[in-house]
Amino acid sequence: MTRAILIVLDSVGCGGAEDAARYGDTGADTLGHIAQACAEGRGDREGLRSGPLAIPNLARLGLSHACQASTGKPLAGVARPEAPQGQYGYGVEVSQGKDTPSGHWEIAGCPVPFEWGYFTALENSFPPDLVAAIIREGALPGILGNKHASGTAIIDELAEEHISTGKPICYTSVDSVLQIAAHEEHFGLERLYALCKVTRGLVDPLRIGRVIARPFVGSPEEGFTRTGNRKDFAIPPPDETILDRRTSRGRTVVTVGKIGDIFAHRSTGTEIKPFGNAAMLDAALEAWDGLPDGGFCFVNLVDFDTEFGHRRDIPGYAAALEAFDRHLPHIEAALRPGDIAVVTADHGNDPSWPGSDHTREHVPIIAFGPGIGAEPLGRRGSFADIAASLGTFLGIGPVGPGRPW
Repeated sequence: MTRAILIVLDSVGCGGAEDAARYGDTGADTLGHIAQACAEGRGDREGLRSGPLAIPNLARLGLSHACQASTGKPLAGVARPEAPQGQYGYGVEVSQGKDTPSGHWEIAGCPVPFEWGYFTALENSFPPDLVAAIIREGALPGILGNKHASGTAIIDELAEEHISTGKPICYTSVDSVLQIAAHEEHFGLERLYALCKVTRGLVDPLRIGRVIARPFVGSPEEGFTRTGNRKDFAIPPPDETILDRRTSRGRTVVTVGKIGDIFAHRSTGTEIKPFGNAAMLDAALEAWDGLPDGGFCFVNLVDFDTEFGHRRDIPGYAAALEAFDRHLPHIEAALRPGDIAVVTADHGNDPSWPGSDHTREHVPIIAFGPGIGAEPLGRRGSFADIAASLGTFLGIGPVGPGRPW
């Protein structure tokens, strides 16, 4: 019996989708623009990295070919081997939006069949009746923010007032999200989680995808820093996912990172949530080592998105890609005959793009493992092809509307 590990490089898109203009993202290309910047020296940062983007293992498995199939352009400065050793292609999202739940649900076999709700006003973003309900149900003296904002910037702006007034910081973005930031000590971590849970119920009628707790620590004198205790409160997927199918068949499921939050903790098995890409990869490999036949490990590496994409940090993003590339041989070495690994993404977040939001892009799909033949997968008409393929590979049948490769 086979095992599978599915790794989502959060936001590592590979070129603007056909409908990118609808989202204001025509020309966005996360991987392409990072590689170009590195080739031109704009990806250098003293003490961090320099030179062309160094991802030889991803290139060896077919990433360069996947990106060129998506955009028609090679990755600048990145080798394009004549004979890739993995299966490679790119996925096209059919769900609406360019957010984390839509991408992950579709990867898992459940494209989003409805339009998400959004808070579109840049200032006073939340409806007055919702604000009143949050204050009332949360027993709050009020809220701060109530606008579109970068999470780190709004904490820097309002943290001191938050501490002095006890009012949590509420903000949103172009995603279907309401985020609440609060100081872990002055406001309380469990109190923040409870407030987010209450708010989750309040925004359900508005079809808001996630309410996110954004705890932070620090002081005005020393500055403020977000912690690893983020927690997402998401609505559950509207249909079966590969996680549901595997759980119903009695197969072992391990989820690493924020997968549990994204799927509302439904069929997410043993949840492991360390902080940082390196720690999550270490935890995933440790869990993988003990995963029985038929087991499934689903991993999200969020740092690409939160630490570098949203912050428009090209050198940081490039360094994170290179760090993941260095981990790949360890992943390959851990695969037994019959195992498969799939590396993909859920959306784009081009760090060269204006603003601080996700970008509507294709995503790369790389599959490899002992006995997995090297071949092009081409253009996949839905991210759901991943669940259909893994379901077939794992002997539980295709999951969702996707087409197995």
